[in-house]
Amino acid sequence: MKITILLNTSWNIYNFRAGLIKHFLAQKHEIICLAPKDDYSHLLVEMGCTFIETPLDNKGINPLNDLKYCFSLWKILRKTRPDVIFAYTIKPNIYGNFVAKMLNIPVVSNVSGLGTVFIRENFSAKIAHFLYKMAFKFPQKIFFQNEDDLQIFLDKKLLEKSKTALLAGSGINLEEFSFDILPKNNTFTFLLIARLIYDKGILEYIDAIRIIKKQQKNHQNNIQIKFQLLGKIDTQNTLNITQTQVDAWVGEGLIEYLGETNNVKPFIIASDCVVLPSYREGTPRTLLEAAAIGRPIVTTNVAGCKEVVENELNGFLCEPKNAQDLADKMTKMLLLSIEKRQEMAHNGRKKVVAQFDEKLVIAKYQQEVLRCDV
Repeated sequence: MKITILLNTSWNIYNFRAGLIKHFLAQKHEIICLAPKDDYSHLLVEMGCTFIETPLDNKGINPLNDLKYCFSLWKILRKTRPDVIFAYTIKPNIYGNFVAKMLNIPVVSNVSGLGTVFIRENFSAKIAHFLYKMAFKFPQKIFFQNEDDLQIFLDKKLLEKSKTALLAGSGINLEEFSFDILPKNNTFTFLLIARLIYDKGILEYIDAIRIIKKQQKNHQNNIQIKFQLLGKIDTQNTLNITQTQVDAWVGEGLIEYLGETNNVKPFIIASDCVVLPSYREGTPRTLLEAAAIGRPIVTTNVAGCKEVVENELNGFLCEPKNAQDLADKMTKMLLLSIEKRQEMAHNGRKKVVAQFDEKLVIAKYQQEVLRCDV
């Protein structure tokens, strides 16, 4: 069969769908990736995919640009004629379904997170909701990564429940992200891994660090603490953290900025606790990776994050947009005994094995492919 993967960046395909792609390539299916060209496009080709550059204005709301994207999709899909399309992220999901309906191609959609169009209620959000409602009449299946996101779509009457199913995010390769014991040194390291945008709770993390440092100073505690930040500065996003801000935090002695990387494993292994104060997620890959490796987590009690972390079991949940509560939970983690943190580490690994194994995700996609092959 011929399977097309439709997404907003090649980076996203390579980092979050590689396991799925390898599975279907091993079954001798042809994989065609449609996305804007970036530094990861050639890696998709090296994996064995066909890559077709499909320019897309990810953040803009210019209808002419979106029409151009639709026309590009129509030309490509009419020529390649895939048997099924896997679509992810807002514009590929919406416009991909419109075009696929015209060409009578089945689509399996995946809502991997709601993004700002559901966090903020504005004119752009209303347009997106309307387009979702129209586009989601057509998919063969619509996967959601958590119950909260699915319920929002149902409450807004954007789709039929009969077409939906829950999926364990993009899953996690448990062999690649194997368990590793907690570090044994005199420094406690907190690590936040995320794109540097406000919605990931970056400012709350910085404010929490200031609170913790003040507490340490007042109590003259000799515990050595490092606060690290790992992730890309997203210059194309209007809600991005700037390089100037990051440089100021480094200069103030608040954080160690690690830049961006293709391999987060060594940074997670070197950490004692992974932090993600995000406002909302689908199923955050960084938390799955942290739990699989065996790192206790501090994250917000919001959709997506609370699916990965059970409070007191494999980490602590804090209130979103609350730096004081985040600081309190980070301090609580800091003061736990090594035995208790080791218990959390093992609990996190068990949870990921039971609920988020990549094989579970692949099996559900396999079912949908078989439906197309009847």
